[in-house]
Amino acid sequence: MTENPETHNKTLCMSEYDVLKRVILCQPQYMTIREVINETQEHFKNEGIHIERALEQHGEFVKTLKKNDIDVILLPYHKKYPEQVFTRDIGFTLGQTIFVAKMATDIRAGEENVLKQWLEDEEISYYNLAEERIEGGDVVIDRETIYVGLSNRTDQRAVEQLQRLLSQFNVIPIPFKEKYLHLDCVFNVVSSEVALIYPNALTKDDIELFASRYELIEVSEEEQFQLGTNVLSIGNKRVLSLPVNRNVNKQLRNRGFEVIEVDITEIIKSGGSFRCCTLPILREM
Repeated sequence: MTENPETHNKTLCMSEYDVLKRVILCQPQYMTIREVINETQEHFKNEGIHIERALEQHGEFVKTLKKNDIDVILLPYHKKYPEQVFTRDIGFTLGQTIFVAKMATDIRAGEENVLKQWLEDEEISYYNLAEERIEGGDVVIDRETIYVGLSNRTDQRAVEQLQRLLSQFNVIPIPFKEKYLHLDCVFNVVSSEVALIYPNALTKDDIELFASRYELIEVSEEEQFQLGTNVLSIGNKRVLSLPVNRNVNKQLRNRGFEVIEVDITEIIKSGGSFRCCTLPILREM
C-alpha cells in the first residue's frame, strides 16, 4: 500500500487533522435508542430522540462542512439501522485504502453493506475486514502511528490483523474502560502536537505514552459525558465542537485553534458526536 497522494485522488487519510476534503455522513432519519450502548444513551433512554430536531441539527452540521469546502456524501438511511448516523464506525480510511469494518452488534450489522454499495457504485476499492471485529471509532490515526482501542467492539486479533496488513505503520493497542464504547470517546488527536484525553478511562502507561507525544488537554467527567473528546478536525487547526463543552473549546482556543461551534446535542443523546458522525475518505496533507 502506498501513501503517495499524487497517484490517487479519491481516497487518502494519514491523520485525524489534515485538511478534510471529502467525508461520508448519514442523516439521523430513524435514530432511536433501542439498546443502551453507553452512559450518555442510558441517561437519555426514557427521554428518547426528537427526530425533527436531530435532522435540523444534522443539516446545520452538513451546511457547516460544505461552507468549509468539504464534499459531503450522504448515505441512504434505512429504518432497520437506528444508529446509522454514526458513519465513523462502519469503516476508516488508512493511507489510500478504505477498510470496511465488521460491526460488532446485531443492531448495527448490515450498515456496512450500505457503505460497500456506495463504494462499488463510485468504483472505489475497499478492504473488507470480515474476519476480525473492529469499528472505526476505535481507530485513531497520526501519520505512521495507528492507535486502536480495545473495546467490546474491537478486539486484539483485529489489531494484529491490521499490523500484518500495514507493515509500514506502527499499530498500538490502547485498552480502556469498556463503558466508554470507543477510543474516540476518551482520546482524540487534533494536531501533530495536541490531543484531547479523558484520563480516567485509560491506563497509566498509555497516559504516559500520550503525554510523551502530545500536549494533552484533559477533559472533565462532565464534558466527557457530553463527548468533549469527540470533536472533528477539518485541517489548519480548525475543529468542530459542541457549544456546551466550554472548557474544551477554551483550552483549544488558548492553543491557537479555531473552534467552530455547532449544536448537535440531540444527536449526542444516542452516544456519539462529530467524529462519530463522519467517515473521512480524503484529507489533503
